[in-house]
Amino acid sequence: MAMIFDTHAHYDDPQFDEDREEILASLTADGIGTVVNVGSSLLSNQKILEMIKQYRNIYGAVGIHPSDIKDLNPQTLGWITKVASHKKIVAIGEIGLDFHWEKTQEGRIRQQLGFIDQIKVARKLGLPIIVHSRDAAEVTYKLLSQERLMTRPGVIHCFSYSKELAEAYIRRGYYIGIGGVVTYKNSRVIKEVVEAIPIESIVLETDCPYLAPEPNRGTRNLSRNLYYVVRTIAQLKDMKDEDVIAITERNAKHLYGIR
Repeated sequence: MAMIFDTHAHYDDPQFDEDREEILASLTADGIGTVVNVGSSLLSNQKILEMIKQYRNIYGAVGIHPSDIKDLNPQTLGWITKVASHKKIVAIGEIGLDFHWEKTQEGRIRQQLGFIDQIKVARKLGLPIIVHSRDAAEVTYKLLSQERLMTRPGVIHCFSYSKELAEAYIRRGYYIGIGGVVTYKNSRVIKEVVEAIPIESIVLETDCPYLAPEPNRGTRNLSRNLYYVVRTIAQLKDMKDEDVIAITERNAKHLYGIR
């Protein structure tokens, strides 16, 4: 029986410090088959290594988020390369570009160099990448279009750009991450993306504790909220909920190489 696969969560976040064990222990009962917990900083990566050892259905990704790119240096890059060889580390991420908060040219160049360095780690290890891209559509696509940087197909996390750009990424083998934003009343662009692209290119994600879907918008997000995302996708694509769950689970397992 197919179960929901949450391809992008942050259960290492301090918002879960009081009840993390209770939440993670109840995933299966909530209909969640697998979760990939995604790193963003050196500290979060270290926490993820502990989590994947403790929970059978939790996998991990390690990487330095563009907003924490100051953490990336030759030592941390070497450490990421080393720990990413663990059998339950299935991707390098969350990596990418965030020009929303970084306004300086120097800072943006630093993000790009750090992004490239981590893509090279993924390529060396044969792992997919989890790409964060905010207000950086053109530069992100340009970097990921360079053949010398190509790695296994990855995922464009929390996709927020046009359907044309989504289709361009799909042609390059990338998956499109869809989460709670698609349920929002003002999310016309993302709804158009979901309608336009094949279900075989979509994976589900929470980005929890952030971006909870309607009707829970503004609260702490949890993997079980993906049922609302499933329902919205099913309505947009005129599909059954259970078919959306089954196909996106299969997509996610292919993305991360999980059997």
